[in-house]
Amino acid sequence: MSPSPQAPAPATVAQRLATRAVAVAAGALPAEVIHHAKRAVIDWHAALYPGLGTRAVRTLDAALQDEIGIGPCQLADGRAATARAAALYHGTAAHAAELDDSFREAMYHPGAATIAAALAAAQTQPTSGLAFLRAVVVGYEVSTRIGVARGRSHYATWHNTGSSGSFGAAAACATVLRLDAEAFAHALAIAATGTAGLQQAFRAETLAKPLHAGRAAELGLLAARLARAGLRSSLDIFEGDAGLGRARSRDADWSNDDATLGRDFHVTRLTFKNHVGCGHAFPAIDGALALQAEHGFDAGEVAAIRLGVYRDALEMAHHRDPVTPEQAKFSLRYLVATALAHGSVRLSAFEPARLEDPRTRALMTTITESLDADIDAGFPARRAARIAVRLHDGRTFERLQPDRKGDPELPLSDEDLGGKLRELATPTIGAAEAERLLARLWSLDRSEAVD
Repeated sequence: MSPSPQAPAPATVAQRLATRAVAVAAGALPAEVIHHAKRAVIDWHAALYPGLGTRAVRTLDAALQDEIGIGPCQLADGRAATARAAALYHGTAAHAAELDDSFREAMYHPGAATIAAALAAAQTQPTSGLAFLRAVVVGYEVSTRIGVARGRSHYATWHNTGSSGSFGAAAACATVLRLDAEAFAHALAIAATGTAGLQQAFRAETLAKPLHAGRAAELGLLAARLARAGLRSSLDIFEGDAGLGRARSRDADWSNDDATLGRDFHVTRLTFKNHVGCGHAFPAIDGALALQAEHGFDAGEVAAIRLGVYRDALEMAHHRDPVTPEQAKFSLRYLVATALAHGSVRLSAFEPARLEDPRTRALMTTITESLDADIDAGFPARRAARIAVRLHDGRTFERLQPDRKGDPELPLSDEDLGGKLRELATPTIGAAEAERLLARLWSLDRSEAVD
């Protein structure tokens, strides 16, 4: 009796994701998905331009001088650059001003690295606007699923924008480079060996934080190029005994990582920021502003504010007495106080005079924050806050803010996104050029090339 044929080994996580990703890239994407991809690209540009002037990006610019002024890519300011430098530079800049998008369930800002890398790859070879948008979609869909699979325990110490961003960048570049499923899987596996981003980098200071997104873009581009050139890596890098799941998570679950890829598009459920700063503070900002609008009190009338938030808001937006713009963006007290004192949290909130504003500083002393167990139990699927305000005359007001403006439940409209781009890009490129850029981005799917 001849022996039974040996059953094929089950596909690894990398192979399953790659197979579905290549199919998505080859198929016809729904019009809604293409529209949401354009929204993501518009928001990325809105976050990019204010990031160009940050200390982190100015420092990076000086360090990259041997790769700027040469190469096939074009930076946002018009200078030429190598593909590697363009991915690193744009990825860093898009995250530096704390204005970039997020996908809640993955606890991750996918746009900064994914779009920076896709743009760098697209500028190295003929790539239509539609092909570029397909690459962006694939990058989002693959990386957000990896982020979800690794669970909340990964987020305790790792910065997901760096650790998941590499996969968004690798998947997007693999799509631009038209890798087959085998090479695509190896691009993900190569990226897995170098992906990083530690939260400790911004627990005390934040200047290195945007580099997590830049390095993720750089690594993803390199991984896809290496895979195209024939480099191979361990395809069980995610689920293996010494793989990414065990090394960086206590609750990683790869059993359903690819099941909905190509059917449930995560790019349609992004959060776009309506304020500047750490997104974990936004439900408290929105709730405080809603109470102020409803009851008409002035910041000077406030005697006490109590904030009930989820654990990660306490740990991330933890600066109680910020002295730099970077610290202020990660200060729950500062962000809520400046919103109530000035009506919003825009870029002007982090200028030197505003950081020392007496009204804001006085209001900060009235704020206390604590863990709300019910709200924490809903994280990361929902980002909520409980706000209680007591005035000097004894009146008290309370509100549960279940979502943030900009979340899928309270989305920014297309008009809102256009306004965000105009507001944030105009100081750098001027109003007329910002308007032309916006029109060009809305018509990307009809463009013959990406510039």
